[in-house]
Amino acid sequence: MSVRGRLLLAASGLLCVTLCQAAPDFAGAPASEDARFAAERVLDANDHRGLPFAIVDKRDARIYVFEPSGRLAGASAVLLGAAFGDRIVADAELRIPGRPTFDERTTPAGRFATQPGRNDKGEPIVWIDYHASLAIHRLRAAPAAERRAERLASSARDDKRISLGCVVVPVEFYESVVAPSLGRAYGVVYVLPESRPARALFDATMVAGAVEAP
Repeated sequence: MSVRGRLLLAASGLLCVTLCQAAPDFAGAPASEDARFAAERVLDANDHRGLPFAIVDKRDARIYVFEPSGRLAGASAVLLGAAFGDRIVADAELRIPGRPTFDERTTPAGRFATQPGRNDKGEPIVWIDYHASLAIHRLRAAPAAERRAERLASSARDDKRISLGCVVVPVEFYESVVAPSLGRAYGVVYVLPESRPARALFDATMVAGAVEAP
């Protein structure tokens, strides 16, 4: 083979490696078009800066946790804020903890630099927005009337709207998927909007700049 041929072959191989690395691997898990689009954009832009990341698809009430390489670590149904909406309430940090009004119980959309931490009871959680008291955490004991375990197992999307705004996952999923990744280091969580197209999250202003530690 000529030198030119070898150079072309090497260039083609490098291009293939680059494209393959940019393609998310959902490992056969079912996912919406929005979730797949989001994962592709994150990897194409290297927006996660080599950190573990997660995509929360509010319309489907599911979370996808990825390794830095873009390979799926796990997916699960989630419980979300009871109120429809993509914006966090104004002055959320001033509200009485655990006592938001119904309209304040939203899971805001956006791109969040996350960090592992603990709540006021010492339970390990992953902070999405520390000042707004929003986190990813495992299913906890709650009033029986809320039927949280049943809601998580339900196939009805409307059943998933019950939390104060946090992203609630099954205990086993938190311990086996969330804790070993986002629960150990800084990461990025992308909460897809439900009041506008998911693509709106990935405009030039949302996917620019390095991830900063909270």
